[in-house]
Amino acid sequence: MSTVLSREIESDRPIGESWDIVDRKDHQSIVDSGKFIGQTLDQLIKYEYRYLMGPNWDPNRRFPILVKWLDCAQKLSLQVHPPARIAESLGGEPKTENWYIAHTSNNSSLYIGLKKGVTKSSFEKALENNDLDSMCHKVASHSGESILVESGRIHAIGGGNLILEIQQNSDTTYRVYDWGRKGLDGKERELHIDESLKSIDFDDFEPSLLNTNGNNGHAIAECEHFRIRKFCLSGSFHVDLKSEGENCAIIHSLSKSLTVSGSKVQPYSQALSPFGEKCWIESESAAEFLVTDHFSN
Repeated sequence: MSTVLSREIESDRPIGESWDIVDRKDHQSIVDSGKFIGQTLDQLIKYEYRYLMGPNWDPNRRFPILVKWLDCAQKLSLQVHPPARIAESLGGEPKTENWYIAHTSNNSSLYIGLKKGVTKSSFEKALENNDLDSMCHKVASHSGESILVESGRIHAIGGGNLILEIQQNSDTTYRVYDWGRKGLDGKERELHIDESLKSIDFDDFEPSLLNTNGNNGHAIAECEHFRIRKFCLSGSFHVDLKSEGENCAIIHSLSKSLTVSGSKVQPYSQALSPFGEKCWIESESAAEFLVTDHFSN
């Protein structure tokens, strides 16, 4: 958070996440520039929804995307998010997310999906024997790689990864295994075994990471909930991203600052371009950025 993102950390406690764009009951983003400066995202989507999301948007819905930075100094728990077909019956919300790996160190890795040949029965047996590491597909991770983690896909993030996570607006995570360790309070953290076993896709074997380096506007992730494109542009540039009355889009600045529709966006920050405004992106030097859209239909 501090060394790469240059963010001030005011707590002595370990900080693992930054929720940059969020519209939850107990967490809200605040507009920091433009004509709606100071308003929360909740206020904007309730009272300016036609301008933000388009005329067909239901103002009672929350903003559909949550954007996080994950600073993973240590290996996270093995977990899964519930698919839409069963989420409500489990008391949770479905969540499909995408990981864009911005920075790595210390031989970083990810656990994504199952190894070929694993069955629900063999998984449950390994769980009883505290040996789930042997069931999960582990891959090395590198800066510039990306992967779509659809609901039902078992996953864990290894230490040394700085990840931009773009996801459905959900905060439901079922922890199936925590590598036998304890939390900051010295106690074993809660596991959600039954919910996890009902949620895991046991036909999801050994997915691959996508190398996005050199990408120029092509989709790096696309699903029914959102689309993500990456732009790697050289020299000074001007990109007309969208017209007025076309989508709502999130621009994710990566290593360099950008000018988005006339406003300065700092490195590793997010900008929201509403349905009611056209959007263009400029830089005086080479830069990389992501664009998330197709979530407001």
